[in-house]
Amino acid sequence: MKRIAALALASSLATGLLLTGCSVEHVSSETGAPVSSGSGTEPGSGRVVNVCSWGEYIDTDLIDQFEEKTGIKVNYQTAESNEALYSLLKSGGATFDVIVPSDYMISQLIEENMLAELNYDNIPNFSKIDDRFKNLSYDPENKYTVPYTWGTLGIIYNTAMVEEPITSWSAMFDEQYAGDVLLINNSRDALGIALYYLGYSVNTTDEAQIREAFQLISDAVSAGVYQGKVMDEVFQKMEQGNAAISTYYAGDYLTMLENNPDLAYVVPEEGSNWFVDAMCVLKDAQNKDEAEEWINFMASTEANLANMDYIWYASPNTEALEQYPAYYEETYGEPLDLELYEIMAAPQEVLDRCESYLVLPEATRALYNDLWIELGL
Repeated sequence: MKRIAALALASSLATGLLLTGCSVEHVSSETGAPVSSGSGTEPGSGRVVNVCSWGEYIDTDLIDQFEEKTGIKVNYQTAESNEALYSLLKSGGATFDVIVPSDYMISQLIEENMLAELNYDNIPNFSKIDDRFKNLSYDPENKYTVPYTWGTLGIIYNTAMVEEPITSWSAMFDEQYAGDVLLINNSRDALGIALYYLGYSVNTTDEAQIREAFQLISDAVSAGVYQGKVMDEVFQKMEQGNAAISTYYAGDYLTMLENNPDLAYVVPEEGSNWFVDAMCVLKDAQNKDEAEEWINFMASTEANLANMDYIWYASPNTEALEQYPAYYEETYGEPLDLELYEIMAAPQEVLDRCESYLVLPEATRALYNDLWIELGL
């Protein structure tokens, strides 16, 4: 693994952004409201780009490099989930130029006419994106997006707290782990793991199947299986051994592993979600030219190599994917652990067991929302 301790990620995110003068805010997963996590200066009369992405999801040196190269000031804000981001966008509570939602949320934003078509003449690095990440279901004509990262959802577990290796989603509902399981705090992933376990498609619109998945989670709540619902709090809880089992993303697992070598990761035998997060420009963006400059910079091979090394999420840039093992060895003086690389960039045989989320019909989305509110926890 890389030698740079992931413990620095959270502090570096805030510190690095403050050093650049960027405004840094965090968006609550429960309310969608911005919660300040730093202070910065206003952009003044110069060029600016306002970016909203996920927590611990960028090498902050790249922000410095972009600002130095272009003179464009970056205001960077984070959200905990697609649902929190969507809530913020619909409430008009913030003004962004670039956002980085996941595939299914991109479909919904396109459906609701909230994204601007990109001028790919301003984004020549789009040509470096691997063809398998183009023309996907969320943007079949490549009008609105440039892929940022991709990966899988799986189970992270502490081998010092769990007797046997975990291979199934059943662990997320098992009373033997009562009080030591963390439920992911977004309805799509949480209901999705129950659907996988029950043998249903994660994209089902069958109300009976969705309610059966909800009941599985609800019964586990009643049995005291879950310690609570978490998003970014999962880092502290899993790294410090405060919980034994959680559902989270492969790249974040690799970050946690640097602080707790007892942790393991598995894509369960029933299958899971493989996702693409992509950069988009909002239709009401005030700084569209600057937004496209930012997207082109972040799509470069150099930026993708640095980002892969920092956040442990796989790049969609063909050159970066091919060059990363050599980049790692040159940087750290030792070969890359290929088992860990295949967790970051899952091989095709793993992806073949996974599904991408599709945007669900409005009635199904409403059902998800109602059930999630009913769940409480």
